[in-house]
Amino acid sequence: MISKKNFAKVSAILGAVALGVSATATAANADTIYTVQSGDTLSGISYKFAKDNSMVNDLAKKNNIQDINKIYVGQKLIIKSDGEIQEYNAQNAANANVADNNTQATQQQTAQPQQAQSQASQSYTSNASGSEAAAKAWIAARESGGNYGATNGQYIGKYQLSASYLNGDYSAANQERVADQYVASRYGSWQNAQAHWQANGWY
Repeated sequence: MISKKNFAKVSAILGAVALGVSATATAANADTIYTVQSGDTLSGISYKFAKDNSMVNDLAKKNNIQDINKIYVGQKLIIKSDGEIQEYNAQNAANANVADNNTQATQQQTAQPQQAQSQASQSYTSNASGSEAAAKAWIAARESGGNYGATNGQYIGKYQLSASYLNGDYSAANQERVADQYVASRYGSWQNAQAHWQANGWY
């Protein structure tokens, strides 16, 4: 099992390689200020840092979050390199060796739209209809507000799919195709995926 400290090192290296950046200035043991983005959930944030939902209760408790299903865009959390979570405030930020996740997000947002625009337009028609189409639209609204250009760390597009699933093709047609394939293989239907999202805050 990879430790959180080593995971941070590996993530920084992979992120730099994926973006074509030759080096990063972020120290591997730096604490991270995480700014909540549209579509984020506590379980999603936990998954980004721990690759499981183990941090959800700590995130809620240490940040005085009463309802784990409600966090707000712009809310800031400090996640220490040892996995400890602290509420963001000026004193914590000043005392921490901090790598602000907004710098990484800005780099990704400038690189990914260029890649998406360079992809050839393809057509794809989803076979979801009726209640399946409604469940699919519901998930897209919660994940990205229906925006094919939305990014959130490694998650891309309308359905916030992992960049690795999209294989560098961020076109709308590929996002639709991959989302349908992902949901069919993992949940069997969009309605099942929606039920999972409602129970867990992610799909």
